[in-house]
Amino acid sequence: MAEPLTALQYYPWQKDVAEHWLSHQERFAHAWLIHGLAGIGKVQFALAGAAALLCEQPLRHIACGHCASCQWVLSGNHPDLRFIRPDAVTAEQDPESLAGTSTTKTPSKHIRVEQLRELSTWFNTASHRGGYKVAVLYPAESLNAISANALLKVLEEPNEKTVFLVVADHYERLLPTIISRCRRLPLATPTKEQSVAWLDGQIAQPEQWLAAVGGAPVAALKASHTHHKPYPDWLDQLCQYLAQGRHKAIIALAPQLEAVDPSIWIETLQRLHVDIQLCMQNSSVRYYPHLQPSLESIAARMSALAVQQQWKWLVTQKRHAEHPLNAKLLVHTALERIAQSLRAS
Repeated sequence: MAEPLTALQYYPWQKDVAEHWLSHQERFAHAWLIHGLAGIGKVQFALAGAAALLCEQPLRHIACGHCASCQWVLSGNHPDLRFIRPDAVTAEQDPESLAGTSTTKTPSKHIRVEQLRELSTWFNTASHRGGYKVAVLYPAESLNAISANALLKVLEEPNEKTVFLVVADHYERLLPTIISRCRRLPLATPTKEQSVAWLDGQIAQPEQWLAAVGGAPVAALKASHTHHKPYPDWLDQLCQYLAQGRHKAIIALAPQLEAVDPSIWIETLQRLHVDIQLCMQNSSVRYYPHLQPSLESIAARMSALAVQQQWKWLVTQKRHAEHPLNAKLLVHTALERIAQSLRAS
């Protein structure tokens, strides 16, 4: 099994890109928008990139791992490196950093405006090592309207030797003015061969897990640590009911979906509908190959128009999944719509 990466290291599919990117520091932008498919390691790329910029003896533009700066990065205490992320992300990744703060409130899922205001003050102080000061912000989609404008102000007034690394899964959701003030750095999704080679030995059936998350190897590994198979039990049951023509039975699955974050079950159903459409075209499914026999039976019972309409409806709901007006009602509506789609065949 592969050892966890340190804050100085890149995933295998990132290293060449990083070396090329960091080899042009003489004309380095002060703000970079690092974007690509969720789950391919963009935050790790940004962290290792920040370490390389701060390193005092970089090797081929990669952090050396031995200098004082690298040791500070590894210990999580580099004075010239800041992370801007929601408290909910900090609580998951670095709970010790929240020690001593109030625990009466649920950690925010948004980047707070205070975090950006503190950053503006920090940027205006001299660096401790005489080099760069680097701020890593992620995920950029967690900026709300107020904090996004605060970030914009910071980006509009860059100081010398400061670098801002903004990480996003969906950069198009950001303010156009923020995008325009950053130089974009798209990270490609690793090939299936690269991903399977990296996952092999870490998880069983890497192809199945990789397919279920849309081809993102880091997401596949994370999913395998939290679930016992690549797709949830409720999806397996739903497909069995639909394949048997028992459309009313799927309503009984509502409690299982209600226990899941809406953004997760909505995305799962989106992928299901993509696979159903592929079956209608006599193609291999993309996300859930183990379910192909059931999906072929479902495709034979549904009209293409009904499947397309349901997929479009799910896309619309995904935009508001973080704050649904009534999560329970949303689950029942989705299941009812699927049941009606089956009858529409």
